[in-house]
Amino acid sequence: MNPALWIGKTGVDAQNTRLAVIANNLANINTTGFKADRAIFQDLFYQNVRQPGAQANQINTLPSGLQLGTGVQLAYTQKLFTDGSYQNTGAPLDVAINGRGFFQVLLPDGTLAYTRDGTFQLDENGQMLTSGGYTLEPGIQIPDNAQNIFISRDGIVSVKLPNDPTPNQVGNIQLADFINPAGLQPIGENLFLESQSSGPPNIDDPANNGFGVLRQGMLETSNVNAVEELVSMIEAQRAYEMNTRAISTADQMLQFMTTNL
Repeated sequence: MNPALWIGKTGVDAQNTRLAVIANNLANINTTGFKADRAIFQDLFYQNVRQPGAQANQINTLPSGLQLGTGVQLAYTQKLFTDGSYQNTGAPLDVAINGRGFFQVLLPDGTLAYTRDGTFQLDENGQMLTSGGYTLEPGIQIPDNAQNIFISRDGIVSVKLPNDPTPNQVGNIQLADFINPAGLQPIGENLFLESQSSGPPNIDDPANNGFGVLRQGMLETSNVNAVEELVSMIEAQRAYEMNTRAISTADQMLQFMTTNL
């Protein structure tokens, strides 16, 4: 097989994968707390036809070698954990994290998951839940006769009760952070799981030791930049076309060679 056919094929696959990543980013442009992905590629191994620095003769060495590349491959996808913009909703249970950190969420099997989505709601018992119905950890229960809910920048949750002018503290929102957030495993529903690459979580109160602060009545929007994604999509399309053109040209050259032998 002509090596150019295989190389072109790897280029087509790479751009197809890149387009899938871009499409997922654009699909989640309105997803609360969504973090954009980017595809990272690397070149494949080289055929070393002539070693750089090899002996050209008894006196001289070759200043450069002859290495033929064999294409490209997807190395990994990386989550970009830059902050999104902040949308003022005015809802007392909407909470955004301004800075580092994740809300802790308890899954049905007892596993802890992590999210940047602060769209909280209450169940029939007054427990604070995520939009997916998962319990915020540590659990916070709002009394059924609470008139107002206050969430401070450092995570203290207080309520105003009837005939009591002083707010009553009912809980404290704690955040988790990781030495390598990009190593977290996304599982959908705006949730991430700890992995060996992310390292164990560091738990602390908001506004402490470099953790972000909480902003009640606001939500963090997706950090997807629509203009950048559209430019990347055009680049992927052009690169895809060029790789298919390389495949077509290599095929034509093979046909020319076979008909003229």
